[in-house]
Amino acid sequence: MTTALAPTANWPFAELLSAAESVNAKVDPPVVDGAVGPTIVQNGRELVNFASINFLNLHQRPDVLEHFLSASREHGLTTGGSRMTQGISRPHLEMEQEICRVTGKERAISFATGLLANFGFLNAMTKYIDWGAGMKCDNSDAVVIMDRHSHWSLLKAAEHLEHGKRLHTFRHNSPEDLEKVLKRVSSPKVVVVIESVYSADGSIAPMNELIDICEKYGALSFVDDANGFMLYGPENRPFAEEFAAMRRATFVMMSFSKAIGIEGGAIAGPADAINAFEITSGTSMFTAAMQPPTASTVGLLIRTLDGDPSIVDNYLARVERFRARLTEIGAPPFETPSYITSVLIGKDETADLVKDAFIEKGFLIPMFMFPAVKRNQAVMRLIINNDHTEEQLEYFLSTLAELKAKHDF
Repeated sequence: MTTALAPTANWPFAELLSAAESVNAKVDPPVVDGAVGPTIVQNGRELVNFASINFLNLHQRPDVLEHFLSASREHGLTTGGSRMTQGISRPHLEMEQEICRVTGKERAISFATGLLANFGFLNAMTKYIDWGAGMKCDNSDAVVIMDRHSHWSLLKAAEHLEHGKRLHTFRHNSPEDLEKVLKRVSSPKVVVVIESVYSADGSIAPMNELIDICEKYGALSFVDDANGFMLYGPENRPFAEEFAAMRRATFVMMSFSKAIGIEGGAIAGPADAINAFEITSGTSMFTAAMQPPTASTVGLLIRTLDGDPSIVDNYLARVERFRARLTEIGAPPFETPSYITSVLIGKDETADLVKDAFIEKGFLIPMFMFPAVKRNQAVMRLIINNDHTEEQLEYFLSTLAELKAKHDF
C-alpha cells in the first residue's frame, strides 16, 4: 500500500514551514478580534499595541464611522467592476480631486492599495504595450534609478528590469551617489524613485537635493509618500523644507493606511501620464478599486486633517516627548525625529527574546530582523497611537528599561 503524497510534495513549501518551526518563526497569523487601535486583541488576549500603522486612530471616531455607514447606504459596498468597464464612482472622483488639491498636482488615480499603485506605476513607466490601431505606449527604453532602501513593492515591481542597464540603485539618501549614477545613464527616459519617510528606520529623504539633481539631469521623480501623506509639510512641523520640495516631484504616491488610517492608495502627477495610467498601469484596469464608502471616508479624512492641523500637531508633539523619554531611560531612538521611532536591538536572537518578553508583559512590539534588515542589526519599530494613555506609555518605558538591562542591548 502506497502512502498518498500531498499535491505539492515536489514543491519546497513543507520544508520552509519545517525550518520556520525549528527556529520558532511564526507563520500562521494570530486571530484578531475587534477594532485595531491603541490596544489589540490577539488570540483572545488584549495587548497594548505599538505595531498599528493607523496611528491617529481616526477610524474609531463616531463621526467617521457614521460617514462610512451613510456612504455605504448611498453608494453601496462595491464598485462591481473596474474603472474602465463601468466608470469611476463619484466618491472616488471627489477623493482624487481632494488629493490634487492638497498635493498641487493636475490629476490623481486611486488604487485598491498603495502596493498596487507602485506596481502599476512601474508597469506603466517601463513596458511596451500595444493595443493595435495605433494605440501603443513604448516605454521599453526607460531607465529606473532607485534608492537601495526602497520598499519591497517597488523593488519587486522593477524586478523585470536588467540591473545595470535599465535598473540602477544608489546609496540610501545620498544625493552624491544619485548624481554619479545619473552621469552614467544615457537614456531620454529616466525616472528616479525615492520614498519620503522610510519605514524601517524612519529616515527622511533629502528631497530638496534629490529633486534638484533630477531636474538638473532631466529625470522624472517619483516619491512614495506612503508614510508621510497628510502628516508632514506645514512650516511648523518637522522636515518642512523637504516636504515643500516634494511638491516639485513629478509623481507622488500616497497610502491611506497611515495618517488617514483607512485603506487604499493613489498616484498624483501630470494629467497626460495619470490619464494614461488608467490603461497602462494594469492594476487599475484589471482589478476592482477601493470600496466607494472607503473612498468617501478617505476624502472626508483628508479634509479633516487639512482643516484641523491640531490633530497632527498634537500627535507629533507627543512623539517628541516619547522620543525624549526613550533617551532618558538609555534607549535612544534613531537620530531622525520622525514618528517612526526605531531603537536598535542588534542580534536577531536577542530581538526574538525581547519580542516574546514584551508579549508576556502585555505589549505587541514589531521587530524588524533579517531579511527586512541586515543580519544582527535588528530594530524595534515603535509607533505610538494617538489614543495610548500616558499610563500605557510609562509602563512600556519601564518594561523596556527592565528588558534592556536583562538582555544587554
